[in-house]
Amino acid sequence: MRVLQLLVLSTLFLWPLRTAACDLALVLAVDVSGSVDADEYRVQMDGLAAGLRDGVVSEALVKARAHVLLVQWSGASRQEVTLPWAPVRRFADVEALARQIEQAPRPWRNYSTAVGEALLLALDQFAAVPDCRRRVIDISGDGFSNEGVEPRAAHGALAALGVTVNAIAIEQSEPDLTAYFYENVIRGDGAFVVTAASFDDYPARIRKKLVREVARQTAALPPEADGRVQPLQ
Repeated sequence: MRVLQLLVLSTLFLWPLRTAACDLALVLAVDVSGSVDADEYRVQMDGLAAGLRDGVVSEALVKARAHVLLVQWSGASRQEVTLPWAPVRRFADVEALARQIEQAPRPWRNYSTAVGEALLLALDQFAAVPDCRRRVIDISGDGFSNEGVEPRAAHGALAALGVTVNAIAIEQSEPDLTAYFYENVIRGDGAFVVTAASFDDYPARIRKKLVREVARQTAALPPEADGRVQPLQ
């Protein structure tokens, strides 16, 4: 009888931990290739930070107990994790993350555009957060992939781990970029592309994108969701 009581108590104590599991692992992948000048880089980083600070987005990240990671990417040999996984449990965590993004130095200039390589680097990071229910890559870019692995070649590996890829296409110099991203870059149920006509449009469009992929998805969580996910292989 004593053993049974202990088991019941243990289950009660552990239940909040299960319901508080991570719902979202989000990789923010920012294009820093040669077509992005210093001012445009600043617009991207400040716009991304502002988007995270948006009340709807920040509340959703906290509710989802999200983990967020920042990748900066350029050519095939120039891809890096700039900020490792940051758990978001409080609004203060969102603010700390936004400040780090604003202050992040640019690692490269004047190199090619390797979208597929960026996707593969982002994919590798999910092994560190295996308990997150949703796995999303949010990739921005202002040009077609012209180096390294083709983006579509990464789709099989992304599908195997249930990763969704959404994109923001900055069409300042490439008016057909949205169509390219639709056909070659995004994948997963409900995957989408948001178009920014120029870098000046980026802050408003990245906010819209974050609301759609973070806030709306989190609000749609079923009441019985307990954070259980398929294990990473």
